Amino acid sequence: MPVANSTGTGQSRISREPFGCTASGTAVERVTLHNSRGMQASITNYGGIVTALTAPDHRGRYADVVLGYDSLAGYLGDDGYFGALIGRCGNRIAQGRFRLDGREYTLAANNAPHSLHGGAVGFDKVVWTVVGAAVGPGGPTLSLAYFSPDGEEGYPGNLRVTADYTLTESNALRLDLAATTDRATVVNMTQHSYFNLRGRGDILGHVLQIDADYFTPVDDTLIPTGEIRSVEGTPFDFRTPTAIGARIASPDEQLAQGHGYDHNWIIRKAPGTLAVHATVHEPQTGRVLEVSSSAPGLQFYSGNVLDGTQTGKGGATYGPRSGFALEPQHFPDAPNHPHFPSVVLHPGSVYRHTIVHRFYKR
Repeated sequence: MPVANSTGTGQSRISREPFGCTASGTAVERVTLHNSRGMQASITNYGGIVTALTAPDHRGRYADVVLGYDSLAGYLGDDGYFGALIGRCGNRIAQGRFRLDGREYTLAANNAPHSLHGGAVGFDKVVWTVVGAAVGPGGPTLSLAYFSPDGEEGYPGNLRVTADYTLTESNALRLDLAATTDRATVVNMTQHSYFNLRGRGDILGHVLQIDADYFTPVDDTLIPTGEIRSVEGTPFDFRTPTAIGARIASPDEQLAQGHGYDHNWIIRKAPGTLAVHATVHEPQTGRVLEVSSSAPGLQFYSGNVLDGTQTGKGGATYGPRSGFALEPQHFPDAPNHPHFPSVVLHPGSVYRHTIVHRFYKR
């Protein structure tokens, strides 16, 4: 795929290619969205994974800025959620249990003793149906759909989900998620790309700003304690642009719990509105990533468990903190914290979540 060092421009278009088969023999494809400015986004219908995403540097040169693998085999063997759609319920649910309408539900404890990112076989590990791939007024769009049956991974209700990826002329990859159910359930979907705007090395020199005055502290198993804590005077204050590595080694109890940053920030915005959550600037290349979302929270993860055992695209080794994730979502373990924004979806209602990754140069 021509996703690195591209400077050419042309018309918006879509290209498609086979991307292998799952262990059960299901064929998978990869769809690449191209805008007229030379940006590309490659997405596979296995897990809705963004396998490549290019962004311009200060000279206008496009290069791939997401971590991942060259083939489907890499993603089939991956447990790091590289580039994937996450659901039904992103992040952790304590003890893999929650109560809804007087009944307790038990989920797969795939992050023992908790459930993580939808369970053992979440939305990141299923083959989505490609229901459309066309260039429209907003740009080239890939439309995916998935049916999650009642009881899948322990969740109640038959859930019908759609995910529309659109590559805009403003160099933004927009993701519109929607879901409906025939029975009360919980839904908290997100997108889990790992970014490195320099394309190599660690991400500690990337400069991050998060529009949040508060975050949710966690216990030693990364479950929120329920406290809403001010970022004032802590290493979690990114209200002004700060290098990711500036305070990551500080003697702070919460950094110790997460082995770095792996926490939820409460975004300063009106509920349900699409607003900027975070901005990241990489000084050497001049690349800037702006993340917007309609969700109330943002999980910032500094790639703490990347340890060099993952061999990615082009034979690259993903060492410690070689990528970061910014996951817009509802708060972790929300079903078990009544004072957190609700993730309950009822029949007759539609769950909607929009995430926008916009790139520019500085």
